[in-house]
Amino acid sequence: MKKIGIADTTFARFDMAKSAINELQSNATGFKILRYTVPGMKDLPVACKKLFEESECDIVLALGMPGAMPIDKQCAHEASMGLIQTQLLCNKHIIEVFVHEDEAKNEKELVWLTERRVRKHALNVLDLLFKPEHLTKNAGKGLRQGFEDAGIIR
Repeated sequence: MKKIGIADTTFARFDMAKSAINELQSNATGFKILRYTVPGMKDLPVACKKLFEESECDIVLALGMPGAMPIDKQCAHEASMGLIQTQLLCNKHIIEVFVHEDEAKNEKELVWLTERRVRKHALNVLDLLFKPEHLTKNAGKGLRQGFEDAGIIR
């Protein structure tokens, strides 16, 4: 049975893991979900590594919500670099799902964007694990996880 790890933070202002779990369970079976919650984004790389090594996860969703301040953007960048290093060390995918608070005009749009991005990336996780041909079929189509798709350049 495949194992999907979900690493999330208490810093996020939205329960991103709840949406991810709901989307995963609504669209497939034959896997187990393991959740690991940490205080902040810079804790995500080690959480993902532990999910791979100690819980034997096949893939991990790393969920975070950086604030709008410059220090939050710096921390998000550092966390992202750590997630890349963890992927390379473990030779497994980490699907980073960050929603920056200043991407949205207001809290209502932030909730909408977070929900949409998390759910679309949860489907990407299922495709990577069970149907990678779906991703190949959609290569070069300008698909976005969050706001509207950018589309194909002709």
